[in-house]
Amino acid sequence: MADLALARRVLQTEAAAILALVPRLDSRFDRAVELLQTCRGRVIVAGMGKSGIICRKIAATLSSTGTPAFFLHPAEAVHGELGVIQSDDVVVTLSNSGETAEILRLLETIRRLGAKLIAITGAPSSTLASAADVALDCSVTEEACPLNLVPTASTTAALAIGDALAMTLLVEKGFRQEDFANLHPGGKLGKRLMRVEHLMHTGDQCPTVEAKTGMRDVIYEMSRKGLGMTCVSGPNETLLGIITDGDLRRHMDRGDILNMTAGDIMTRGPVTVPPTTLAVEALNIMEQRKITSIVVVDPQSRRVVGVVHVHDLWETELF
Repeated sequence: MADLALARRVLQTEAAAILALVPRLDSRFDRAVELLQTCRGRVIVAGMGKSGIICRKIAATLSSTGTPAFFLHPAEAVHGELGVIQSDDVVVTLSNSGETAEILRLLETIRRLGAKLIAITGAPSSTLASAADVALDCSVTEEACPLNLVPTASTTAALAIGDALAMTLLVEKGFRQEDFANLHPGGKLGKRLMRVEHLMHTGDQCPTVEAKTGMRDVIYEMSRKGLGMTCVSGPNETLLGIITDGDLRRHMDRGDILNMTAGDIMTRGPVTVPPTTLAVEALNIMEQRKITSIVVVDPQSRRVVGVVHVHDLWETELF
């Protein structure tokens, strides 16, 4: 049987290591965010061993939230890759001891070039911390390892500091959902953040009739397009209202429905969204309003540009 008590202790130790970081956030953290925000070059993240793995994650998170960043292997850097560091870069180094030899060998070049240096370390009095423009303390009282040897709580704490930097920087830069969508066109996240203009039915696929259109032709248009609704447009294709399957059912008890026009039974003021609306936002609106289609209109002219159906969102695997 697995030692559940040990597993729980590991989680508790790592959680405690992260919580211990909270009161340490001070002006040094502010300074680190400022250096990253004003960086005119790239953010270069460097670390050895397991710290290097954490560095890769930090670099990836920064890049995905609008701050160009990449990982530099310190050992390979001193064998020909130091040229990637330029004067307008910010170098973020991660070393729990603050004395990692491969990291310390980078210091002379960083200082000679004039690049800024942020150190994330568990040893605030170390050589690395002393050489840095800003040193962030991510020390832990103990590792989650029963032998207190394997980097566990210390790497978790460093990762949390990296996430805190990236998320604070994201807000300071005014990074938006739309920006995230532009950087994540693939995968499930990309599909959730796809704009409705890329999913909507347009042109001949968009069901549209005029207010004076007779109900026989309205029903034919709705059946032919298969979206369970049709837009009712006026001059210059401006939206006047919509007709849904529900509208048809509500008027069926009136024997003269086929003698009516689209303008007679349409619902005025339907829910609309602009083309730049994110797919996940459109889905939330549909769920809240209990509807299956939304008309996409030009926000200035109110001209109908398309219709997005809930099935279109299902097909993008939003669930």
